Amino acid sequence: MIRQDLISYIEGEILPRYDGFDAAHRRNHAEKVIGESIRLCRQAGLDEEMAYTIAAYHDIGLSEGREYHHTSSARMVRQDDMLRSWFSEEQIEIIADAAEDHRASSKSEPRTMYGRIVAEADRSIEPEEIIRRTVQYGLTNYSHLDYEGHWRRTVEHLEEKYAEGGYLKLWFPESENGQQLNILREIIADREALRLLFEQIFSEECIRE
Repeated sequence: MIRQDLISYIEGEILPRYDGFDAAHRRNHAEKVIGESIRLCRQAGLDEEMAYTIAAYHDIGLSEGREYHHTSSARMVRQDDMLRSWFSEEQIEIIADAAEDHRASSKSEPRTMYGRIVAEADRSIEPEEIIRRTVQYGLTNYSHLDYEGHWRRTVEHLEEKYAEGGYLKLWFPESENGQQLNILREIIADREALRLLFEQIFSEECIRE
C-alpha cells in the first residue's frame, strides 16, 4: 500500500516536471513506468512505495539534458529532502541507485532488484510505440534533418538499440517485453514493413507538430 501523502507529493511536485520534456518522455511515459514497476514489484514481493518512487523519479534528470540524465536523476533524489518524510537514508540510496541504473545504454547491470524493475518497466516494448517514440525524439531534437535524414536516423537508432546484438537488455526475458522485442526485431529486419510504419507515423507526428 502506498501512502496517500507520498502519492500527493509525487503527483503534485514530481510528475509535472515531465510535462516539459520531449513527446516521448512526458507524464504519460512516467505513469506507464510507474504502473509496470508496481506490477513487477508485486511479483517480486518488494516494497511498492520504493518501486513507485523510483519510477516517478527515473527521468526527472532530463531537465538537465539527455546524455547524463540518469546521474542527474540520482542526484535529484538525494537532494530531495521531502523524501526523508517517507524513507530512510539507506532506502534513499537504493532509490537513487535504481534511478541511475535504469538507463538502457548502461554498460553494467543494475545494482539492485529495484534497478532491474525500473529498467524493465522503462523498456516496455510495444513495436509501433517504440518506432513512434524514435520519430518523436528525432523531430524534437534533430529538426534540421530532412525526411530521408529522419528515416536514416530512425533505422540507425532501432538497429543500435533493439535489433539482434543491440544494447538493450531485458532483465525479465520471459516477460511480455521479451515476446514483443522479437516482434519488433522482425519489423526492423523487414525494411519494407519498417518503412511503411515510419511513413505513417512520421506523417501523423508532423500533423501534430
